[in-house]
Amino acid sequence: MSASNAFTTRLPQGRDPVLRVMPMPADANIHGDVFGGWIMAQVDIAGSVLAARRAAGRVATVAVNAFQFKQPVFVGDLLSFYAAITKTGTTSVTVSVEVYAERHRLDAEVVKVTEATLTYVATDEARRSRPLPAL
Repeated sequence: MSASNAFTTRLPQGRDPVLRVMPMPADANIHGDVFGGWIMAQVDIAGSVLAARRAAGRVATVAVNAFQFKQPVFVGDLLSFYAAITKTGTTSVTVSVEVYAERHRLDAEVVKVTEATLTYVATDEARRSRPLPAL
């Protein structure tokens, strides 16, 4: 196991997750491994929380720039999704998302399971791109 995949002892300090969720049996294959597509959907939701806040309204996912599964996710893991805006353009917001799993919660084992970068575009009611509001 490489250092970037190593188990940690706690969740990131000084940051609040934008989403926390526990996968259920319907989210996994017969062996209890959670489907990658389910994880991708949750990452997209987590990233869109910050993008929508920055856009002050509706956003649409326009790109998945990077996505890396570092460790498997299992039914019963408690997942915490941490997001940060890494770039803004005229209409777009790029967000980095990190996902940590708390496994065997009594043993306090925490592992980073996924990293991703996604780009969203602010849209109006007709779903056309629109400029981001000034800060």
